[in-house]
Amino acid sequence: MRRTRLHRVAVAALLLLGSWAVAGSSPAGAATPAAAPAPSPGLLQAMQRDLGLSAQQAKARLAAERTAMAAEPKARAAAGSAYGGSWFDDETGRLTVAVTSGASDSTLRVVRTTGATVRTVQHSARQLDTAKARLDGTSAPQGVSGWRVDPKANTLVVDVVSAARSDNDVQRFLSQARAAGPVTVRTVSAPPQTFAAGTVGGDPYYTGNVRCSIGFSVYGGFVTAGHCGQPGAGVSGWDGSYIGTFQGSSFPDNDYAWVSVGSGWWTVPVVLGWGTVPDQLVRGSAVAPVGASVCRSGSTTRWHCGTVLAHNETVNYSQGAVHQLTKTSVCAEPGDSGGSFISGDQAQGVTSGGWGNCSGGGETWFQPVNEILNRYGLTLYTA
Repeated sequence: MRRTRLHRVAVAALLLLGSWAVAGSSPAGAATPAAAPAPSPGLLQAMQRDLGLSAQQAKARLAAERTAMAAEPKARAAAGSAYGGSWFDDETGRLTVAVTSGASDSTLRVVRTTGATVRTVQHSARQLDTAKARLDGTSAPQGVSGWRVDPKANTLVVDVVSAARSDNDVQRFLSQARAAGPVTVRTVSAPPQTFAAGTVGGDPYYTGNVRCSIGFSVYGGFVTAGHCGQPGAGVSGWDGSYIGTFQGSSFPDNDYAWVSVGSGWWTVPVVLGWGTVPDQLVRGSAVAPVGASVCRSGSTTRWHCGTVLAHNETVNYSQGAVHQLTKTSVCAEPGDSGGSFISGDQAQGVTSGGWGNCSGGGETWFQPVNEILNRYGLTLYTA
């Protein structure tokens, strides 16, 4: 950020326009710290507003989710080939791990020692992921919104736009899906779209006539959405001055990019709170399980919260399919693309697209930040 701007705005302009941040500096997702800083009053207020919680419930949920994040890798390893997926249960406040019915009693005991609740299922995560991979190798019609593995339902879920449900191409795709594995069809009201926007004055960064939001600072620059710019494209900041250049970008198939920073701008380990919550330090990137709370910050709609609905979803945008996205119940609007998603104090990813808006509600997907870091060999800038 430029040194001529006030500290708060400087942090905003060159750092995450996102929620409140994250764990260690390792791209692979550092372990959760033993003692978490107390959540800010603003974060608790946002969770109360968007998740219908009291302040005490929000605090308790953040603590329980932190425990679940730490337990998930251990539970997955304990389950081995019997692992069927996992999710955070907001009613029990615990991680639930699905294990196939053939698992031994000793395997179940070890999984439970991690603190997780065990649910018996028919299909392993490997079987369902293999079935999804078969679908990923096909071309989907526009009437198909996306597809993913649902660990709770222990099935593939295919989203179909309601107006296209009877379309012949959609029906053919559903036949392919059912041949690949167990399928549940879900109807959605609108197709997904990316959340880039035309130029609007006073917003964090622009490339050409597109406005997007900064995701997370890395050493040497920041990460954001791939559909916001191509390699070599110049980037300007809130004041119109030159920030840097897109060094890498992928869209569709993926939706990630990174921008180098220079010309008087610099990076800091902070997420912009937009006055809803204080600007927050970034501490790491442990992955939040399905069911965990997650918040998003972007240059159009600022700060909103919801829950993680699915991992590893394939989303069928009009420009082509994008893989390995995480689905959330958080709303977003054009211009929010690239902005940060955070769960508790852990960075999750950068905003890709969705459907709906922040007036009537909707769903939004993000590209996981650890995948971006690993793809480009970047290191998350952490406090």
